[in-house]
Amino acid sequence: MAGISKILENNKKWVSERNAKDPNFFKNLANGQKPKYLFIGCSDSRVPASGITGTGPGEMFVHRNIANMVVHTDMNLLSVLQYAVEVLGVQDILVVGHYGCGGVAAAASNKQYGLIDNWLVNIRDVIRAHETEYLRIKDDAQRARRLVELNVIEQVRNLAKTNIIQNAMRGDNPPRLHGLVYDIADGVLKDLRVDGEEMMHEMEHIYATEAVAAEPTQQADNQANSYEGPTEDPAEVVPGFEAKAKK
Repeated sequence: MAGISKILENNKKWVSERNAKDPNFFKNLANGQKPKYLFIGCSDSRVPASGITGTGPGEMFVHRNIANMVVHTDMNLLSVLQYAVEVLGVQDILVVGHYGCGGVAAAASNKQYGLIDNWLVNIRDVIRAHETEYLRIKDDAQRARRLVELNVIEQVRNLAKTNIIQNAMRGDNPPRLHGLVYDIADGVLKDLRVDGEEMMHEMEHIYATEAVAAEPTQQADNQANSYEGPTEDPAEVVPGFEAKAKK
């Protein structure tokens, strides 16, 4: 317990401060979440999602991994994305990288690091896709910063390739895609002005897909063997859900 005693003390202080400002704060939070944003960021401890965006509990759904990647075989990321878009109805999806990213730097080197090499190859693919621009930058520091930006842009592009985003874009209230970079040295977020909708138009002749209706003979089997997932937040529709979860 000694290792986390400070965390527990900080929690008590935070609860006390919140209750002092708003006695119904936690009661309202327990009623469900309606976040406006999905934050896809790096796991780096210097880049706290709520801290750098000035958002509080209930405002932002968060997914973090090494180097803020959107990998199409990452079921964790895809599950978060689908839940955020189809259930929570987030309006803005932010891919947030940061200068000085260790994952990006490792991908730019010719060294092996073990298991993580399989993850870093996705960033090396970014280098390959932008090799001409990347190699023209002679200053090492500037080249590293530009790779961070290019990686963010490519991850937004990867978002646009998913059927989750493509289906959402056909809806009445499609989410907006953004690419941002955080500068740890000064605390400022830089908007890379990525146009997710334009990206989709550029790639639709290759990546655009549409759901195919099942054949009549297959519908019965599909109903028995398929599960489409929730359409509402379980915390809002299942009585006592949160209480049971806490136990």
